[in-house]
Amino acid sequence: MVWTLALALHFLQEDAASAPPVAASTSAIGEMIHNSGPVAFTVLVLLLLASIFSWTIMLSKWSSFRRAQVQGQRFVRAFRKSSRLSEVAAVADQFRPSPLVAVFNEIHDEYQRQNGGRGLPRNPVALERAAQTASSEALTAMESRMTWLATIAAIAPFIGLFGTVWGIIDAFHGLGTAGAATLRAVAPGISEALITTAAGLVVAIPAVIGYNQLTARLREFGSRMDDFGRELLNAIENAAMLSPNQPQPPTTTTYAPAEEPPRRRAF
Repeated sequence: MVWTLALALHFLQEDAASAPPVAASTSAIGEMIHNSGPVAFTVLVLLLLASIFSWTIMLSKWSSFRRAQVQGQRFVRAFRKSSRLSEVAAVADQFRPSPLVAVFNEIHDEYQRQNGGRGLPRNPVALERAAQTASSEALTAMESRMTWLATIAAIAPFIGLFGTVWGIIDAFHGLGTAGAATLRAVAPGISEALITTAAGLVVAIPAVIGYNQLTARLREFGSRMDDFGRELLNAIENAAMLSPNQPQPPTTTTYAPAEEPPRRRAF
């Protein structure tokens, strides 16, 4: 392996000495791709398709996550400015790209089913389960095609390594056929090995970076949905406690604690 790499470096030095640096590099890469055998060419085509697919996933996810973040911030501002759930429900569809809308709609629908949206919820645990279900479904939808990005990041170096191994085999086969240790005998196989290795890394490195960044964004969205669900449940309970229809506790002149009447609210 060391001998083959030394021959490859000698081959690249001869090309660099006969042409300008930028032109020589571009010409060498184009010539290596043009002179690649069918196996190396197939590997390069597969890596090219994988690169296009991974970049498509990353760009689409970054765009959709950006829209979800912007709409989520607007929805939270509208929610905090409003004093009634019905007002928020009427404008929630305007912020549909945000996953917070799904959490709000699920809690609001469950709250309406329990007691028509008035008073304290009869089953607060059901509201929490509804929020968790909506958050899980929203994250599942946002994670679509992320497994493909992880797969490309994992297998691209191995596809390039397959081309590398095949190029080394081809180089030694050419050396054995020529019967002499000449650069012309091993150069085609070495070029195939180098170009497929580089192509595999070029495909895998952006995919790994993109997958990690997108996964971190998904964790942020999950935390925001959990926080918003708790904030919404707190708002429902606080509004019920501050309802003007709430009866006042009876006045007593004794020091014995008076029983607190049931708290009710209405949006």
